[in-house]
Amino acid sequence: MLHLAVVAPGDRSAAVVGALRDEPGVTNLVMSEAAALKPPGDRIEADVAREAADAVLETLHGLCLQHGGTVTITEVDAAFGDPVDAAERDAPGEGVDAVVWQEITQRTAADATLSGAFLVFLMAATLISSVGLLTDSSVLVVGGMVLGPEFGPLAAVAVALVQRRWRAAGRSLIALAVGFPLAVVVTAGAVILLRYTVGLPAGYVAGHRPLTSFVAHPDVFSVVTALVAGAAGMVSLTASKSGALVGVFISVTTIPAAANIGTALVADHPEEAAGAATQLGVNVICILVAATGTLLVQRWALRHRSARRPADRWAATDRLSAPRRRAVRRAPR
Repeated sequence: MLHLAVVAPGDRSAAVVGALRDEPGVTNLVMSEAAALKPPGDRIEADVAREAADAVLETLHGLCLQHGGTVTITEVDAAFGDPVDAAERDAPGEGVDAVVWQEITQRTAADATLSGAFLVFLMAATLISSVGLLTDSSVLVVGGMVLGPEFGPLAAVAVALVQRRWRAAGRSLIALAVGFPLAVVVTAGAVILLRYTVGLPAGYVAGHRPLTSFVAHPDVFSVVTALVAGAAGMVSLTASKSGALVGVFISVTTIPAAANIGTALVADHPEEAAGAATQLGVNVICILVAATGTLLVQRWALRHRSARRPADRWAATDRLSAPRRRAVRRAPR
């Protein structure tokens, strides 16, 4: 469930309340007249089944947002009661499969800007991965993967492409186009400092890295992994499954590949740097393709489900006995 808090101008609140009351996926509808001071208006709150939220927000955009109102969304960790069960039951589809486009657009837009925080995390991730490559430590390489913020802009590009917001996609691509080269340069500078102070590990210089050499050797498995990770990452993002998203970070080698470009160049391994650059390009392209394709499938599925009448979902239960029908309708989602 999602909790909506709407501030509607006084002349729009009746239409907003009417629209929310008629939506079968809405419950716990509350209105407080003249409760909002800035902007002035009526405060309307409701709990909405996640699978109905996108349609509700689209309706509110025309009824409220275009007339000076506001809408805020918060996740509801748990909700109980027969009205809540009825709202989730009557909304088409499953909540975990729903895509709330307004929410995902705003969330990815926040991660897609070329900000100081993005650059700091990206450089820190490549530096940690570089140390992992120099010492042949898979633990440090994985640590750099987890810290890397690159999936945010990649997901934002996919969302913008599906919505045909070309300017937003361009901003996200700029963040990647500036961030990765800067991280490579910073990593190379750090490795130069190490080379002329404490020296580089003999194992790395000799090319003996049994645990981390895969970073510079892309193959068909790199393509498959990146495609699966891109699809899984987008599903985890739209379903708000942060734990699964961390798993995606660990599965792809974008950050280690960027780190290996700068590290290998300083260590006089140009062929390895070229392989790492290829690995980085393959991963980025495959993630974008898979993420965009996943969003297109999700959008098609959402439109297909929305076209069904809510009553059709339970038509098959009419042939069941009354106790069995109640059990089916009250089954946990």
